[in-house]
Amino acid sequence: MSMTKKRPGRTNVFLTVLLFLGCITILFPLYMAVMIAFKSPTEMTNDIAGALGFPSHWSFSNFSEAMKVTDFWHTLGNSLLITGATIVIAILLHSMTGYAIGRSMARKKGFRMVYYYIVSGMFVPFAILMMPLVKETAVLGLDNRLGVILLYVVFYMPMNVMLYSGYLKNVPLALEEAADIDGASAWKTYWTIIFPMMKPMHATVAVLTALGTWNDVMTPLVILSSSKGTTLPLAQLNFQTQFGTNYNLAFASYLLALIPILIFYIFCQKQIIGGIANGAVKDKQQHLILLNHSNPTDFSNPVQNRFLCGIL
Repeated sequence: MSMTKKRPGRTNVFLTVLLFLGCITILFPLYMAVMIAFKSPTEMTNDIAGALGFPSHWSFSNFSEAMKVTDFWHTLGNSLLITGATIVIAILLHSMTGYAIGRSMARKKGFRMVYYYIVSGMFVPFAILMMPLVKETAVLGLDNRLGVILLYVVFYMPMNVMLYSGYLKNVPLALEEAADIDGASAWKTYWTIIFPMMKPMHATVAVLTALGTWNDVMTPLVILSSSKGTTLPLAQLNFQTQFGTNYNLAFASYLLALIPILIFYIFCQKQIIGGIANGAVKDKQQHLILLNHSNPTDFSNPVQNRFLCGIL
């Protein structure tokens, strides 16, 4: 038997160099943050070694001091509460809005205008809305954590609605038509069929919303009227004064704030990758799920006939 040798794939030098430079731009600031966080203030000099060199003694004293300065557990709880509530509300409301608009745009021009109106909110800078929002939230008594959560839900609505509406183009309309023939209401169809199928998009929306909400400083700064609802990024402003910045404590606090959102990102990333990998068989799985409450040998069932035609 003749042996055929596979030719190794050619390496794209340009893309390899580009990826290498991209990794450097990400890893270098992280390396710098770790080095400074473990150094004592006396080791911080104005030369390159003061910022990039290894500390003479690895100590966690900066982390403990940073936790005291920022009231870490209190501010961390506020950040988790605001970010978690925003993610849950955004997924529930924005997915329903994207579903209603995405499924109706092709048939009714009014929904297309509503879609453009909502998405246009992405181009409105926060600086224009800042002063009116500060006044309105104060008048309505929403200058607290609830007000910040509601503002975040509104701020991320344009982007999330656009994502959900675009993702629905990959969801077969035949599933909803078959469920309608089977007697399911629009509400039941959405929660039992459409909502579970959008799991990869839920993870995407959760990651994008969490990253923006977790790292935001301006919204809590101008909306919150008391220190009771101070978030972790807002508390980290204490390291910057008119006389200078305590970089050792600041970078230690930044690393502490990075851990929760990094864990959340890794978890959601698995959901996104899993959803993409299983996307090819997702439709057939949904067909079989809806066929469970039909007789497999009853070919007179119109719902089953519709699914069988799609599968075969």
